[in-house]
Amino acid sequence: MSLAAKAPEAGVRSVTIEKHEPDGNVTSSNDIVAVEEPLEIRLACGNDHRAVAITMRTPGNDIELACGFLFTEGVLRSPESVVAVRHCGRFPSQENTIRVELGSFDGIDLERLSRNFYTTSSCGVCGRSSLDALTASGVKPVSFDGTKISGAVVSRLPDKLIETQDIFGETGGLHAAALFDANGEFVDAKEDVGRHNAVDKLIGRKFLDSRLPLSSKVLFLSGRASFELLQKAAAAGIPVVCAVGAPSSLAIEAAIEFGITLVGFVRDGRFNVYSNEHRVIA
Repeated sequence: MSLAAKAPEAGVRSVTIEKHEPDGNVTSSNDIVAVEEPLEIRLACGNDHRAVAITMRTPGNDIELACGFLFTEGVLRSPESVVAVRHCGRFPSQENTIRVELGSFDGIDLERLSRNFYTTSSCGVCGRSSLDALTASGVKPVSFDGTKISGAVVSRLPDKLIETQDIFGETGGLHAAALFDANGEFVDAKEDVGRHNAVDKLIGRKFLDSRLPLSSKVLFLSGRASFELLQKAAAAGIPVVCAVGAPSSLAIEAAIEFGITLVGFVRDGRFNVYSNEHRVIA
């Protein structure tokens, strides 16, 4: 296989492959794959700047990804604290570095960030794997505001999600996270090679638009539901999380602890409700 130049869309790349057929026929062909590249997130205040995280991601929505990550990890509290967000320079080598400029470093433990905030697209944030840590970061339970979603709406979410996945349709290789209202109306969606990144991009956009908390909204995930994804949903105040795949045991505990309705295995008209079932009606 050989890599060709990037396709016009930053998130995909054309490659040359050998295609093997059941009859033994082998042909040369082109294929479109999802791009995976590192993104370094830096915090800056004046002339002081610190690298705090590296994540493998699909290029695109980098500003949303950086801000969503920093918000869901408790570093950023409000969009007003952000002076500017930009790629570090004009050269291609700097396209994979995002600089988040703050008015002040007050209240931010920079040494803790340097120790703990190394991420990858596959495992999420290392060192943040307990309910106690989530509570200590200031995340509060999602209050019940009367939000309810019907089983019929839940069952339709997988098809609605696929309709939003532009790059997935070309590559088959990306995760997606989408927001819907309780009636199943589409709000927003983001794609990435990392499922954590897709959620951070989605929440980061709403953070920058001053639209948090996301009360009465439903987060739908294209894969499984892990603790880290429930952590991000709780930080954003999302009351309902649905996933095509299975939840982990700690994800279920987090959902119960923080008042989130967690729904898994949403496929073929079926689904399982793992917590706070009062929000799902027949």
